[in-house]
Amino acid sequence: MTLLNNPRTRHRRLGVAAAAAGLLAALLTAGPAVATPDPGDSPAAQEKVSKSDAADVKAAIADGEIPGRDEIVHSDNIEHLANVPKEAVTGLNSDLAFQGKYAYAGNYDGFRIFDISNPKAPKSVAQVLCPGSQNDVSVSGDLLFLSTDSSRSDNSCTSTSQPATEKSSWEGMKIFDISDKTNPRYVAAVETACGSHTHTLVPERKNVYVYVSSYSPSATFPDCQPPHDGISVIKVPRNAPEKAAVVGFPVLFPGEGPDGGGNPGGPTNPGVSKTTGCHDITVLPSKDLAAGACMGDGILFSIEDPEHPKVIDQVQDNVNFAFWHSATFNQKANKVVFTDELGGGVAPTCNAEIGPNRGADGIYDIVGKGDDRKLVFKSYFKISRHQADTENCVAHNGSLIPVKGKDLMVQAWYQGGVSVWDFTDSANPKEIAYFERGPLTTDTIQIGGSWSAYYYNGHIYSNDIAKGFDVLKLSDRRTDPAKWVQLRELNVQTQPDYFD
Repeated sequence: MTLLNNPRTRHRRLGVAAAAAGLLAALLTAGPAVATPDPGDSPAAQEKVSKSDAADVKAAIADGEIPGRDEIVHSDNIEHLANVPKEAVTGLNSDLAFQGKYAYAGNYDGFRIFDISNPKAPKSVAQVLCPGSQNDVSVSGDLLFLSTDSSRSDNSCTSTSQPATEKSSWEGMKIFDISDKTNPRYVAAVETACGSHTHTLVPERKNVYVYVSSYSPSATFPDCQPPHDGISVIKVPRNAPEKAAVVGFPVLFPGEGPDGGGNPGGPTNPGVSKTTGCHDITVLPSKDLAAGACMGDGILFSIEDPEHPKVIDQVQDNVNFAFWHSATFNQKANKVVFTDELGGGVAPTCNAEIGPNRGADGIYDIVGKGDDRKLVFKSYFKISRHQADTENCVAHNGSLIPVKGKDLMVQAWYQGGVSVWDFTDSANPKEIAYFERGPLTTDTIQIGGSWSAYYYNGHIYSNDIAKGFDVLKLSDRRTDPAKWVQLRELNVQTQPDYFD
């Protein structure tokens, strides 16, 4: 979720919990919590829509044009196996990662670990209270990585909100030892420039490199100064994670002036985000490639030397893309799907007024070889099921469904639900399955819906911002071969070679 030009992104009001020193996680399954969720880490409260919009929503429900409030609908090839509501960690649910029989679910107030050995009945193994949006999560071996992109009083799990204008404020990466899934242990923290909105792992045998994406610098922020035209690279020794440290800040958008060489945004390009960093990066280690979704730009770069990534190509779409949010390679690494998070994830953009080409996916073919490779636009994809004007809906996080010879993807669309689509023909993508709930409300815009929807070992898992953890079963001859692909670990932004 993107909160641009919103003072809550970095200027946070003081929370209600007392700050405490040390690296201490509040294990809610083990005893009383020693920290409380911080309201400064949540997006703005519900907003009333106009009376005419509210009436239109109710009329659309009455006419059967959209599902009723909280009503679940889905295509015939989707089955809803399970839903696990929030419990102790009550903030907004965010990203997902997987390892063996476990799923790791981020939440603005911490994270949760599920045993998914029986997809029909996921079991909660641990809930960790550690406030600090967005709490983007990934795992590698015995380590779990958690992003903090809100200005905090310190790096503990009992920190409170504190203005980014204060030099003592902290934001960055937190690292946990998850060798005991029932008792995650907080072992390290690394402060990074402008915090960590998202992060991407580049795992090696002895070390894990972490690419930290962050943005929106300000001359008033001591630890987030412009130009912020690159990413922080953290090196984490697996056997000594407490020695994790930033080893570089590669500049991805070199250029003269205070803003570097990225998209200048408005007024030069009205309605387009100015590039002041990256939102998300996806790496394909088997090909030494990465794709960056960087606000006003999409980039393709080499990670042959992980400490010194090198940009190969840079593209912009100043007509239909407002905010380059995330990227997904196809298996052959000759395509990239970029998403446009128009409205920052908090607006209703899946309607006739916005149309099919904005707030959508952009499909790009990769043509050429080596450093001469180029990103070539082919088409847009957007769900055709119009959503209510009280439903935040836009392209968001998704993953490949591994079928040889096909380019298939499952994707979250917030309150637009979960979509499965085929982009084997880059110029003619099409939806083949879907799952969604009706609007959370009929008279206000309340943030909800699927944040991330990923395919892992035969099932689709979705982290719904408001409703909790969902498990879906997809039964379709076009996707069934994927059930034979079994992974030991999946961080979607570190794409595996599914068929190696």
